[in-house]
This record gives sequence, C-alpha cells and structure tokens, in this order.
Amino acid sequence: MERKHSLLKSFGFAFEGLMAEIKKGRNFRIQIVAGLIATILGLFLKLSLEEWLDLVIIITLVLILELVNTSIEAIVDLTSPEIHPKAKLAKDVAAGAVLVASIGAVVIGALIFIPKLMALI
Repeated sequence: MERKHSLLKSFGFAFEGLMAEIKKGRNFRIQIVAGLIATILGLFLKLSLEEWLDLVIIITLVLILELVNTSIEAIVDLTSPEIHPKAKLAKDVAAGAVLVASIGAVVIGALIFIPKLMALI
C-alpha cells in the first residue's frame, strides 16, 4: 500500500522539483528572466488589473508547460533510452506546446506593452 506524505512534505517535493529545474533547465531560467523583465516593465508602465491578469496567466502558463515538458522528457528517457519514433514524437510535441505558449506570450506582451511604450514617445 502506498504511504501518503504530509502536506508539508508534499510541498517540499514540489520545491525540490522547481529547484532542480531552475538548476538544470536553461530554457526555464530564460523564461523566468523574461517573466521578470515583463513584470518590471509592467510595474514601470502601471498596467491595469486586466493587463496584469493577462500577463500573470501567460507567464504562469509558459512556466508550467516547461515543467511538464521536462517531466515528459524525463519519463520518455527513462522508459525508452534508445531512440524510437514514438519517443521522439512525445518529446517533440511537448516541446511544441512550450513553443506555442511562448509565441502566445510574445503576442500578448506586444499587445500590452507596445501601445504603452508608444505613448511614452
């Protein structure tokens, strides 16, 4: 029978996963920096509540998808250490999901920030 962990221990496991991704995941670190830059720019440009909601949602979505992508890659590597077309497909599709969200983040960022930056000029 599976032993259940305390809530605190479960949060500890989640934190360990985040720290592992921050240490080893170059793309995750790049996405964190991009999110921080967008947040700082948002503070400077005094975004509205709706703009903040859009920004937080898209930043969170990109980070979540990168974490899921890393998980899928690890599982595929564990279960299929040899190169297999289906293993490649799973990894490529997971990476594609991150790419789609990242493109969406750029579009949302442009829609929010470009008009505000143009107004300053």
